[in-house]
Order: sequence, then structure tokens, then C-alpha cells
Amino acid sequence: MMPNTSWFCILLVVCVSDAAGFDTETEFIYNGFAGSNLQLDGSAYITQEGILSLTTASSDITGHGFHPNPMFMEFQGMYANPSFSTTFVFSIAPDYSSRTGEGMAFVISPAADFAAAMPGGYLGLHSYRGNTFLAIELDTVANQEFKDIDDNHVGIDLNNLVSITSCSAGYSYQDNTGNIIQLTFEELRLSSGDPMQVWVDYDGGSMNLNVTLALVPMYKPSPPLLSYTVNLSTFLPQAYVGFSASTGDKRVAAHQILGWSFKLNGLAPPLNYSLLPLKREHQIQDAEKKKLIKWLPATLSSLAMVTGLTACFLLRCWCNRRRENQEDWESELGPRRFSYKILRAATNGFSSRHLLGKGGFGRVYAGVLDPSGLRIAVKRISSESSQGLAQFTAEILILGRLRHRNLVRLIGYCRHKDELLLVYEQMPNRSLDKYLHTIKTKNMLIWSQRLHIIKGVASGLLYLHEDWEQVIIHRDVKASNVLLDAEMNGRLGDFGLARLHDHCVDAHTTHVAGTMGYLAPELTRFGKATKATDVFAFGAFILEVACGRRPVGLNARGELLVLVEWVREVWEASGCIADAMDPRLEDYPATEAELVLKLGLLCSHPLPAARPGIRLVMQYLDGDMPLPAGISPDYFAITDVDDVFEMAPSLATTVTSLSGGR
Repeated sequence: MMPNTSWFCILLVVCVSDAAGFDTETEFIYNGFAGSNLQLDGSAYITQEGILSLTTASSDITGHGFHPNPMFMEFQGMYANPSFSTTFVFSIAPDYSSRTGEGMAFVISPAADFAAAMPGGYLGLHSYRGNTFLAIELDTVANQEFKDIDDNHVGIDLNNLVSITSCSAGYSYQDNTGNIIQLTFEELRLSSGDPMQVWVDYDGGSMNLNVTLALVPMYKPSPPLLSYTVNLSTFLPQAYVGFSASTGDKRVAAHQILGWSFKLNGLAPPLNYSLLPLKREHQIQDAEKKKLIKWLPATLSSLAMVTGLTACFLLRCWCNRRRENQEDWESELGPRRFSYKILRAATNGFSSRHLLGKGGFGRVYAGVLDPSGLRIAVKRISSESSQGLAQFTAEILILGRLRHRNLVRLIGYCRHKDELLLVYEQMPNRSLDKYLHTIKTKNMLIWSQRLHIIKGVASGLLYLHEDWEQVIIHRDVKASNVLLDAEMNGRLGDFGLARLHDHCVDAHTTHVAGTMGYLAPELTRFGKATKATDVFAFGAFILEVACGRRPVGLNARGELLVLVEWVREVWEASGCIADAMDPRLEDYPATEAELVLKLGLLCSHPLPAARPGIRLVMQYLDGDMPLPAGISPDYFAITDVDDVFEMAPSLATTVTSLSGGR
């Protein structure tokens, strides 16, 4: 029997009474729950990693977590039928010793007290006295009592567990086959342990409630998984938003929320995936299973051991195939999804003859896509890389949305079993460092090419720091990450370490990442990446290009040589900073050489306050502004910030007025 929904209301504005009337909170965001003040009950708790754990793998338990403030509907005149948007990342990790269950739900209710609600198929929502709620259920059990369609579905519930509409869990994507574009549905297994994301959007005008599901990381698919028209205009006095989950007698699972945001009358703020613990729960449990397997041969017969190992192998193959199928998605927006078969064919089976380069992240292979003939570069992230998934996620979610002539373009991606692959447009002239540090004179770059590359990378960095919708800190600016296209334009790539944050907001990155020689002194001390630490790395990059030396190396006597210090010492000893230029360069304008070398030292100043912002750097390079007067070798040895502007007073006004926020 379908429930009557005409009286039901959703909370949408958080209000706090004051002398003037009401002070509203219209949105919130949890990029992890460490330090949060959620209202918890039952088995729910916040883990050390900042995860909201609703249930553990124990029998017959419930857990709830709600935003602490109720949301009031006191603005009927302004929002007669308000709209809202929310999104959250969750995971359901089964206990492999039993069947998975029961499920979890996003909940809107006039009360946050569900302590009396029942476990099992009731999902911690329904009690004997009855509860009032709107729920988006993520159900992993087919319960005949509630007319569930299967054991892996998403449903919309009003006041009871019989869904008013439901659908098997999954998402739709456009599948391009030849000249035919068709919509394909890809099923997801809610209890796989993989992080997944849900979007819930209600339009008060059309009274349309949409629910969308996808894997992480993915752009929001279109169309939504569920769409239902419901009138929520009759207001309740107040309501709460949160989550509920339960386990059964023989069906258990760990139900977790990794991040959550909510907004009234607008789109929910995007979650910062770099701050979320995205490691799949089943990976942890697989490791625990391996420990258990070690003692089995001592107690089992040879036949039983062989049978068990064979079964495990077949199960693993089946799970890997299923996992690959779950990733076959391609959005109209952002990078394209490629099948593993296509990329394998494009690279001739990842042949060593197609190898372009390798590093700690894995290997990069050249390839050609059929039938278009497009030349690509495929980064095959190593399964041994501890940050492989995090870097894979960062590249897709950051580089996949960027478009700039001096940034490498990410074309697409692929996930195959445990492999992570990224697909870029191929840069025919490869990386800049091959030209700077080669002993072959015929491959050496002339000065005009070097200056053009420096300006190009500066332009790309300006786009990241100032001109995009959010601030992007690259964290790994260096010559080997600058690729050269057919016209020898420099393009900054490798965004695996990149982090983003809103403009006028401090970055929260506290993990030291980057390459020695490009790391700012404050980064190694405090671990906080900022625009200024990117500028320091860019300064080291400038000097590397101009001098033809690596930022850190050995001199002829085998002693450590730090390029920034060496350039300053050459300038101080000879009185001519151009003496530090690459001796292989035969012809260059002295004024340009002096500008680039001094700018490199300025960007690599040991004090962040003394470094120019990247917009000011571009003005220097373009000749729109002269370098500040009063700069000498001694200026770059200053360690007291009060002495910076005393020695070069013209720099004080320039840096503070034109550099922008750090």
C-alpha cells in the first residue's frame, strides 16, 4: 500500500533564533568527520581516520548519525516549497564469514531519536510506535515483507520500508559504438566495499526528487537512477538530516560514511576527495583473510588445500571481472572511459618497445587509437605504489576538468582488475629534462626555445593558482613533468600530487610531497603546500632551464651542489649573474638571461613572504614590469622577514599589491 505523502515535509534551512528573528545555516560540508559534533547513537562512532561508522560487522545492531542542528521550515513566504541538494560517499563492507546485510539509508525526519528502531530489515528506521521519515535506502537484502525487488537496490521510502519507487543499484552511461550512441546501464554491487557516491536532489518547483549513484571517482552520471514526483510543501515544524544502518541475525556488514555535504536551494558543495579515506574496505579484509589462510595447510589435507586455493583463485577472477565491469562508464563531461582491450591493442600489449618512461608511479607507454589514429600516452600506475589510487583519483578529478594550452590534456582512464590506467594526448617531443641534461648537442634547446617554455609553464601555473574556479596547488613542478608538444610548447603535467581548495581559503594539505631540490624550506618543516611552495619549485625550474643543471647534484669534486645557492655564489664572486648560464648556449640576450636568473632566485627565496605571486612573475617575464631595484646576492641569503623589505623597499609594495593571496 502506497503511503500518503501530502502532509510530509522536509527540513531545509537551519535556523537559530536571535533578537532580530532567525540566523540561517543553509549548507554544511564534512570532508571526513574528525572533530565533528554529529548526534550519534547505537553502534555509531567516528573512527581515527574520520569515518562515520554506523555499524560494525556484528549481529542485530543499529547505528545512527545526524547533523546536530534541526532544520526549520519558518520561511513559507520565501520558500513555499524549498529545494535541496545533498551528496555523500559511503561504503558497505561485508563480513565474508556470513551473508551481507542489511543496509543503510539517508534520512530526513522530524526527530533524530531512533534508539528504539529495530535492526535487521527495518534498517534502524522503523519502531513499534512508528516513525516519520523520508529515506533513501541502500538495501542489500531482498525482504519479501517490504516487497523488495532484489538484494541490491536503491529505494525512496516514506514512513515505512515499502519503497514508493526503487531500482537495482547502478548508473547509466553513453556507450559509443561506431556512429551509434546508446544509453547503457551498469550495475554496481552496494556491498562490494568500494567507495560509492550518492546525490539526492529535490526541486521544489517541479516537486521532482532525483537520486543518482556512482563509483568514486566519477562525475555525476546523467540521467539519475531514480526520479519521483512528490509534494513536500506541507511543512513540519522541524526536521533532522542524517544516516541510519542496521545488521541482522545472520547478515552483517560495516556501513560507513566517508564524506557528506548539504545545501538549501542550490547544489551541495563538492566533496574534496583528497581529504577522504578512499581505500576500499574489502582490500583491508582481503589482507586479513590472507593471514588466516597461512595456517590452513597445517591442518587440512592436500586435497582440501588444493580445492580451497582453486576456489579462491576462481572467486578472485570473478570479482576482478565484476570490478572491471563496474568501471565501464563514460560521461558526456570530463575524461572518457576506455576499455582495457582498446588500450592494450593501442600499445601493442604494453610492449617495451613502446615504453616512453618509468618512475615510482609506474610506466608510460606510447600508443595509437584505432580507427582515429590519435596518438596517446598511457600511464600504467604500478600496483606497488602506495598512493596509486589517490594519484589516480586526483588526476581524473582535477586534470580531467582543466583546459589550458600549457597543461597536458587528460583524455580518459581505465580500471582493469587491480590496474589503474590514465590516457593523455601524446607529446611527441617528450619531457623537457631529456633536452636539458642530454650530452647530444644536436638535441640541445636554444635560448629562445627555453624562454618560450618558461613563459608557457608560468602561464599554466597562473591558470592553476588564479584563473580557474578553484585554487590548484600542483606540488610537483619540475622539468621532468614539463612535456613538449610538436611546436615545442611547454605543458605542465602529472597532477597526481595536486590538491585544490577555494579561493581566499587556506590549503589544508599537511603531507610533504614533491621532489628534492624543488621543495621549499617551509614545506619540509611544516608540510603545508601553498601557492608560495609552488612558486619556489617554479624558481628552481627556471634556474634549471637557464643553467642546464639539476636543482641538486654533485660538482666536479663530488660535493653536493644546490643550484639556487650555486647561482647566488657565482653572482657574488664574479659580479655577473649571467656567468651562471648554461655554457653550451652560444647566443642569448644578456638582459633576458639576467632577468630569468634573478627571477629564479627571487621565486626560490628562502622566505615565502619574499617570493612574488605567479601573476607578478608573468608580468616580469612579459616585460610589463621591471624587477624590483635593490636586489643583490646578499638579498637571497636573508632569513629574517623584517630584513626583506628593508633591503629592497620597492619589493614590499610590488609583492603585497600584485602577488595575490598565498
